[in-house]
Parts: sequence; structure tokens; C-alpha cells
Amino acid sequence: MKSNDMKATRDGFGEALVELGKTDRQVVVLTADLGESLKVTDFAKQFPDRFIQVGVAEQNMAGIAAGLAAEGFIPFITSFAVFNPGRNWEQIRASICYANLNVKIIGGHSGLSNGPDGATHQGLEDIALARVLPNMTVLVPADYNQARAATLAAAENKGPIYIRLTREKTPVFCHRDIPFRIGKAEILKEGTDVTIVACGPLVYEAIKAAEALQNGYNGLNGLNGYKDKLRASSHFDHSSHSNHFSSPLSAEVINVSTIKPLDVQTIVKSARKTGRVVTVEEHQITGGLGGAVAEVLSEFCPVPIKRVGMKDCFGESGEAGELLERYEMTAENIFKSVLEVVK
Repeated sequence: MKSNDMKATRDGFGEALVELGKTDRQVVVLTADLGESLKVTDFAKQFPDRFIQVGVAEQNMAGIAAGLAAEGFIPFITSFAVFNPGRNWEQIRASICYANLNVKIIGGHSGLSNGPDGATHQGLEDIALARVLPNMTVLVPADYNQARAATLAAAENKGPIYIRLTREKTPVFCHRDIPFRIGKAEILKEGTDVTIVACGPLVYEAIKAAEALQNGYNGLNGLNGYKDKLRASSHFDHSSHSNHFSSPLSAEVINVSTIKPLDVQTIVKSARKTGRVVTVEEHQITGGLGGAVAEVLSEFCPVPIKRVGMKDCFGESGEAGELLERYEMTAENIFKSVLEVVK
């Protein structure tokens, strides 16, 4: 699967907000001094009476949204993921989730996509923070089109919903006209040897890895010279995996755009078919998608599992692409993880 179109998921969110503003007067938008970064300025210009700039006050923003929701409005509260739900987690818990209010929480600049701003602004724990809360739904769209569709779906579904967005432009590969189904994972590529479960823009990296695996050893040629890196790797015993390494591997790729409620049926069915699972996320491997999938598989279908993501550490300043390589979240790393789990 190839895509030459590059757009940020935050832009899909901004487009959807304007659509909602035109069709539903109950939709209101709040931001904590990050209107441009979260792409809500177009909404603010067209619907100024339904836009609230609360300033650098994320906790107050959650409280205001709770009050608006109690009066029948559909508030979207927006900030960076490290601040929303990071800084205002207690207010989200007590004022929004406990009362099961219809507030939509938008965490932007998540993962390593906020690279130059460094560790303090890279939201790598937000999925874990959100999915542990009762009544909370957690959405992680894979691209621009899915972010737009997820935003429209969130407005139609009652209750607290967290949507995770990224800063960087990433490949657009989801069909624009397919409605977003909350709670349903999508099998993008069927396979028989291993299941790759991914979320967010790294779904595209998972697809690239799956296509490379399909070509066996030669598939590495298109993955930025990773063949030589893999040969030299101290943790990969080439001789003991020569058969798997030279032969094509059929990887099933699942886009899990809803982390909670997790599509247990689709994941377990695939794991039973392939017998091996690799999870991929731009998030800490504990508490996020990898943790959620591991919980499900340990209960319903214990199989070998390898988690690709942030390995219990903070990030650093750098360009987003460089950081994905630095912290081993690219297609090449997914390829390697599949080989490791296959053994």
C-alpha cells in the first residue's frame, strides 16, 4: 500500500469540527491557548459564539466542559496530550467520567511527533491515562481521513471520548468515505504467519513491514538498508532463523483505531489463526495498545507477543522521523520484531 498524500491527523480533526459546527449547534470548542496547534481556529472564526479560549488552564477547561455537557452541549476540549489528559486527569476523572458526561477530550501532538519540543511535550503515556478511566472511550485514528471520521463519530456517540492526534504530516491511506465504527478494528491485510496489531500513523509502518515480509529476505531491500543493520545486530541470530529470514512471511495487519472498547473478537480470532502477535504504537509499551492486547491474549489466547513502542523511557529533542528511528518504531523495527516472535 503506497500513499503520496501527506496530512496531519490534527488537520482532519479541524476539518471535522467545522463540519460539525455547521450541522449541530450544540457543538462547542474550548482550547487551552493552543488554538492554532490543535487546528480549531477555523471553527473559532466561523462560530465565535461557540468557541472558548480558556488560556493556560487545562483543569478549568475540563470543569467548564463538564458544566456545558450537563446543560446539553457537546464540548470538545483541546490541548497537547501531555496536558489533556495529562495535567487535568483528576478533573476528567471526577467531573467528566464519574458523571459520564458527554465531553470529547482531544490530545494533540502525541507520541514523538512533537519532536523538537522535547520530552516534556511528547505525550507517550496518554492512552494509558485515558483507558484506565471508567466510562471513557479511547480513539487513535491512523491518518487524516480517519481522524476526520473519528471526530464526526465522537460527536454522535454519548459519553466521554478521548481522541489522540499527532503533529506531523503522515501518509493518508484510509478511505475518506468509510464511516468510523467505534469499537471495531479493521483488518487491512490478511495473513497466516503473524498478526501485527497497530494504531495511529504507525499503522502505515506496519503495512510497509508486512509488504516487505511478503518478499522474504529481498523485502529488506526497500527498508532503508536495514538488511545490513539486521545482519550486524547482536540480538539477532541469523543462522538459527535462516529459514524464516529467507522465506516469505504472511503478516496480518490490524488497524486498532479504538483502544477502548477493544475489539477483542477480531484480535483473538487473528491470534488463533497466526499463533504470533506484534503490537505497534507510538506510546509506552506498558498501558497502551500493547498492554491492552497482552491483557486480552493472556486471558483468551496465550501466544508469543512482541511489543514495539517506547520502552519505559522519556524521549528527547529531535525531528520526528529521527526519533522514530532512535526509539525503534519504524517499519524496519517491526520487520525485526516479527522475525524475533516467529522464532
